[in-house]
Amino acid sequence: MYGLWKPRVLGSWRVPAAGPVILAINHSHNIDGPMVMGTAPRPLHFLIKQEAFVGPLGPFLERIGQLKVDRSSTDRSAITRALAVLAQGGALGIFPEGSRGEGDFASLRAGLAYFAVRSGAPIVPVAVLGSTDRTGRLVPGLPPLRSRVDVVFGEAFRADDGSGRRTRTALDEATGRIQEQLTAHLENARRLTGR
Repeated sequence: MYGLWKPRVLGSWRVPAAGPVILAINHSHNIDGPMVMGTAPRPLHFLIKQEAFVGPLGPFLERIGQLKVDRSSTDRSAITRALAVLAQGGALGIFPEGSRGEGDFASLRAGLAYFAVRSGAPIVPVAVLGSTDRTGRLVPGLPPLRSRVDVVFGEAFRADDGSGRRTRTALDEATGRIQEQLTAHLENARRLTGR
């Protein structure tokens, strides 16, 4: 990451040094996951689409602890492995929007709320802000080489309401709270970085 782009990392001290934590990252570039993995202060386990586990990349991703997920249906084995990471005090990386898009946290899937409520792990919002300029890109979906990429870690927060409820209503309410927090963090990160 540091050889191809110019990462600027802000607020990494906000990631708890120990214990379960979920990093919720916006997703607008193909390098968002590797960039956060390379700049986070703790090892991260990401839920990654199974299509990425092809050729020599598959064994590499598995060796560094990444979790394969089948997005065509509810992948219970991936859910179990992700919950095990949190139960063992690890750090889980999630793109709450599901796939790459505008990276504005406008539409969240329920997975992040499920993991947060079920595990009790705090969520740290992460904004990855690269160049929005489309010129100078060798590969679509990547920021121009040698351009600055800002990685801004936010304050940790809890998604649940403290009641211990795990109902559909509780998850919907948690998703609303999460979306407010992530959107506010993204706005603050844009102000802070001038992006």
